[in-house]
Amino acid sequence: MDDGGASSLLRPLASLRAADLPLAGGKGANLGELLGAGLPVPPGFVVTTAAYRAHAEAAGVDPGRAVIDPAGARAAITQAPLDPALSHAISAALAELRAELADEAGVAVRSSATAEDLPGAAFAGQQDTFLNVKGDASVADAVRRCWASLWSDRAVQYRERQGIAPADVAIAVVVQRMVDAESAGVVFTANPLTGRRAEIVVDAARGLGEAVVSGRVTPEHLVLGRDGQIRERVHGDGADVLSESAARELVALAVRAEQHFGVPQDIEWAFAEGRVVLVQARPMTALPLEPPTLDRIQRTVAPFFLEMFTVRPYPLDVTGWLGPGVIRMLDLMAGSVGVRFPPLGQLLRERDGVALQLVPPRPRPSLLTLGAPLALARRARRYRTAVWAHDPLLADFEAEAEALDAEDPRALDWPELLARVDRCLEAMRPLAQLRVNYLPASFLPFVPLRLGLAAVGRSRLSAALVAGGRTLTRASNDALERLADAVRADPALSEAARVLDAPAFLEAIRTRDEFASFREDLAAFLDEYGHRESVSIVIATAPSWRDDPTPAVAIVQTLASAPRTGIRDVGEDALSELLSHPLLRSRRATTFATRLVDAARRGLAFREDSHFLITRVMPPLRSTFLEIGRRLTGAGAVGAREDVFHLRLEELRALPAPEAIDDVDRGRLRGLVARRAALRREYAGVPLLDLAVALGDTDGADGAGSLLTGTAASSGVAEGAVRIIHGPAEFGELRAGEILVCPNTNPSWTPLFARAAAVVVDTGGLGSHAAIVAREYGVPAVMGTGRGTRVLSNGQRVRVDGSRGRVEAA
Repeated sequence: MDDGGASSLLRPLASLRAADLPLAGGKGANLGELLGAGLPVPPGFVVTTAAYRAHAEAAGVDPGRAVIDPAGARAAITQAPLDPALSHAISAALAELRAELADEAGVAVRSSATAEDLPGAAFAGQQDTFLNVKGDASVADAVRRCWASLWSDRAVQYRERQGIAPADVAIAVVVQRMVDAESAGVVFTANPLTGRRAEIVVDAARGLGEAVVSGRVTPEHLVLGRDGQIRERVHGDGADVLSESAARELVALAVRAEQHFGVPQDIEWAFAEGRVVLVQARPMTALPLEPPTLDRIQRTVAPFFLEMFTVRPYPLDVTGWLGPGVIRMLDLMAGSVGVRFPPLGQLLRERDGVALQLVPPRPRPSLLTLGAPLALARRARRYRTAVWAHDPLLADFEAEAEALDAEDPRALDWPELLARVDRCLEAMRPLAQLRVNYLPASFLPFVPLRLGLAAVGRSRLSAALVAGGRTLTRASNDALERLADAVRADPALSEAARVLDAPAFLEAIRTRDEFASFREDLAAFLDEYGHRESVSIVIATAPSWRDDPTPAVAIVQTLASAPRTGIRDVGEDALSELLSHPLLRSRRATTFATRLVDAARRGLAFREDSHFLITRVMPPLRSTFLEIGRRLTGAGAVGAREDVFHLRLEELRALPAPEAIDDVDRGRLRGLVARRAALRREYAGVPLLDLAVALGDTDGADGAGSLLTGTAASSGVAEGAVRIIHGPAEFGELRAGEILVCPNTNPSWTPLFARAAAVVVDTGGLGSHAAIVAREYGVPAVMGTGRGTRVLSNGQRVRVDGSRGRVEAA
């Protein structure tokens, strides 16, 4: 192409490579790479970013002002005339393109921003495309409109979510020969839903591919092997859009493109004149890792770990709490019976320090495991759960936890601040040893209890019998009920709770003089129970109730929104039913049975309460992390104190004191934070483990007549309207008598059970906190549905059968 001296304004597609991205944008650079690799791509040229910048400057468009007034920027760009040199260059390039093709076919004019079609930021559909454009003037107008689309509202918002500064992006425009497609669509060189790399996924429709990518038609859907063999075909608006031979050709080209770029690709294609051509390629974004293959043990423990990993931990969670705290405790417990717990790197698969996939652990026994029964029996005899609260180890833990709570991390120097992290982690050791010592005795009563229940035909009472134990979680829930009583008893408080949302109600409690008494009551509650984790035991970076009382206040509002109802003591009801059996009516039998049930309840209470106490370490640890972040922010090493969550503990330990950090370290840390934050945003919608995919159960089939099936976790049947609660911020939306449907739970959710008619949870199992508390409250519960929050909708009336693990239409 003779550019007439306009090489900075126009470039032939065939001349472009990946290094030309700043000039040609992501789409243009990728198409040039495809051509260079010998793949079929319609010929064309690129109007470069240099041309855009010159036009924008002439039109008076400043990126900083454009992001505030996108409409004004769009108008200025479309109304300003093209520079004559650029207009001439476009006309010459179009004439050359027509001469090469010897026809008058139109062209496709596509936006190609410098921040699009990149790993982690596809920018799919954010800028405009114009098809079958004919005539030089129309093409010039389409170029201006593509430029203007850089400042569409959706593109501005997308870049803001991606953390891309307005001044850091520009736009090129790709002009290609228009393909008169018989069929077109997209092909993914890995399954975008499951992450399986052995599967090629194709969507195809008659005519232009724009209908597929815009969602205007229901395409034919194919899943193929990398050899091009069709494994699955689901017809859309038309039957057999893609022939078997065309499908094989498409797969071969797609695999070649993936091999060229080195990563799975999202490719737009067209079939015309008996051959496939590629019109766009970009890296697949948010692609799940290859699903793990789980053995029987991993399948068994998966629901337990999935419930803990309900959200993606930050790098600082993983290295500053999960590994040296929680996993070390689990390793100590497993080691006490000769079992090796897998290292952290096998539990979480990471990329650039960001956890992308959870792999349920497979503990491995050793020769020492042979002696485990004897060791467990000895510990069960020596450490009785009736006296664990008086163990000196607990006193040691309480003393260190109180010292950490009383200490102000702002008063510490840099080495002392890092040492405080170690002190928080070391405070866990006595609790870990307590669990090693007392867990055998906590489980022991369940064996004779279940055998005895089976002997008298009362096995169904097992879960309800142990639900009667008193735990710290139950005590905190009772304390919330008392706060709700105080709200009901005060007309002004009650009205404020009714009309204000949770943040506004909390502000009123803090500032209004007439609420001073309740303010003191709330403070006392937070002092006693405010260390409770708000998200998960493995997420130390999340605020506790003490850090942010909003979720606790929302629970109080929900509880106070209806009269207090007496909670049936299902544990005592079950015990009464058991003792009414003819074989248990003698004094000796009654005493034995009651003591056995009490022992089982104490065992459950020990497991629950020791978990509850672990969370006491989390608020001082989080305050330490935030103080580190505050100092790094002051040194210009991170942009905000919470940015420290994106860093690993070893990276923080390697730093000098903040006042000694130089520009090299500042740039490195800011780059790490930006890169990891972008990766977290990319994978925000991808679960750490899709258990249905890992288990090979992706057809979504449930029991006949059921909307959902799951684990029968708490018996009973209830009907009501669905209320989906995604997290603590929505606690206040639940109304008495509704069916609580949620993605996951932890103990901080359980006060809601007092108002819910039933509970349906995506994750969890029979032994989860939610199941245990549901049984305590006598609320039907179905756990581990996998997709309840996606299948059900607010207001939908359903029947929850907690005895059979089914959710049906009411």
